[in-house]
Amino acid sequence: MNTEKNYSPISGYLMLLVVAVLTIGSIIVFAFTKFPLLLLVFALSLVLLPGFFFVNPNGSRVLVLFGDYKGTVKKNGFFWVNPFYSKQKISLRARNFDSERVKVNDKVGNPIQIGVILVWQVENTFKAAFEVDNYENFVKVQSDAAVRKLAGQYPYDNFEDDEAEITLRSGLDEVNSALEDNLTQRLKIAGIKVIEARIGYLAYASEIASAMLRRQQATAIVAARHKIVEGAVSMVEMALDQLSKKQIIDLDEEKKAAMVSNLMVVLCADKDVSPVVNSGTLNH
Repeated sequence: MNTEKNYSPISGYLMLLVVAVLTIGSIIVFAFTKFPLLLLVFALSLVLLPGFFFVNPNGSRVLVLFGDYKGTVKKNGFFWVNPFYSKQKISLRARNFDSERVKVNDKVGNPIQIGVILVWQVENTFKAAFEVDNYENFVKVQSDAAVRKLAGQYPYDNFEDDEAEITLRSGLDEVNSALEDNLTQRLKIAGIKVIEARIGYLAYASEIASAMLRRQQATAIVAARHKIVEGAVSMVEMALDQLSKKQIIDLDEEKKAAMVSNLMVVLCADKDVSPVVNSGTLNH
């Protein structure tokens, strides 16, 4: 049996009244009668005391009698059960787990540092109590294993084409969904419900961080230059077309080449251009 079952205990207030009557009554009667059996009644009232317990909101108690699982009390309040029951407290509250940053290799072998933020809660108290040794430590270990597996499935980034495949940096929705599915499967054995799982920290490892930063900067510069050249070609083409249509000046191929060269230098330069005034002809 690996299923959870609810247990309905006796009201603690009712049993507290019974124990109080037995204890006080046996003491008073014994004081007057000296009847020895009343000592057994008094001893019985003391034996009943360990059966009292309380359950806070979003809490539970797993009841076991000599190795036999009797059920789980999830209703909050003050109760009494068989005093020989062991009563394991298991919280049903949602909990946050912020994992340590682990150093792993991504899909293409780059060393990265990654951490996960997990929101979880106990859903099945039987599995949490008996299927694993320590369900809280089980969550930590399995979260670490899931992060390592996730990092090996995706590259950190893709400089050649961001749209070519999912990456850890750009495909957060897909990556977080895969992480949550993986953790759900891993923690199901311990009766743990995964409410949310997402990457909380992601960066290149320190030994390659500076090199990757320069690579990112170079990629950005190349992309910017590509746009600049593309725009410059369009502007030169438009200028030549307008000059030809309006017949402002008649340019032969050599002059067009010189004009194109000058315009491309002006439009693509990363510094302001210093104009030179030609006071002679077009050829000087």
